[in-house]
Amino acid sequence: MSRVTNAVTLLVGGEPRVDLLPPEILKERTAQLVGRRLGVGVIGVLVVVLLGAGAATVYAMQSQEALLVEQARTAELLQEQATYSEVRTVQSQLALVEAAQQVGASTEIDWKAYLEQVRATLPGSVSIDTVSVDTASPMAIFAQPTAPLQGERVATISFTATSMVLPDVPTWLAALKTLPGYSDALPTSVTLDSTTGVNTVSITMHVNSAAFAQRFVTEK
Repeated sequence: MSRVTNAVTLLVGGEPRVDLLPPEILKERTAQLVGRRLGVGVIGVLVVVLLGAGAATVYAMQSQEALLVEQARTAELLQEQATYSEVRTVQSQLALVEAAQQVGASTEIDWKAYLEQVRATLPGSVSIDTVSVDTASPMAIFAQPTAPLQGERVATISFTATSMVLPDVPTWLAALKTLPGYSDALPTSVTLDSTTGVNTVSITMHVNSAAFAQRFVTEK
């Protein structure tokens, strides 16, 4: 025959506790404690949110103030610029005039000075009788040679010279080569007037862009 023995543990020296409250009251207290903790947590979240919102508001106000300052500064600068509008207009007109001068004088040659240099190359017994000049302009391109050995040109000088003796044409042509802007030159005719004994030489000379006066060219 078997025997069932219920073991009972006896705690010696322990603090005796007896909870006589019903379980419902214990549950209610626990719920209240949880509720208070949740309330504290919600209040903490609200405090954090309010602090963040306050900081954002302060930053927005500072940004708005800075924007107003910059807008006021911009309005001030625009007002100052308006006082110099006439100066800018004059500067624009001057720039336009300078540009027009550079374009208008881009093909200018000081013919008085240049023909003086041509005259200086003449042999002692030769004098220039007639001169004809055909030159480029800013609005038209000067006709260029079709022969391969002829140089680029921006002007043509056709002149006749007279002499009581037969002039040394090759030496004269060599002297013309020393002129600035010289491209090429060749005699077109040499004639002798049997009645007067006067020799007439016709020469056509081409000049390149090195002869330009460049009065209004701005140095860089």
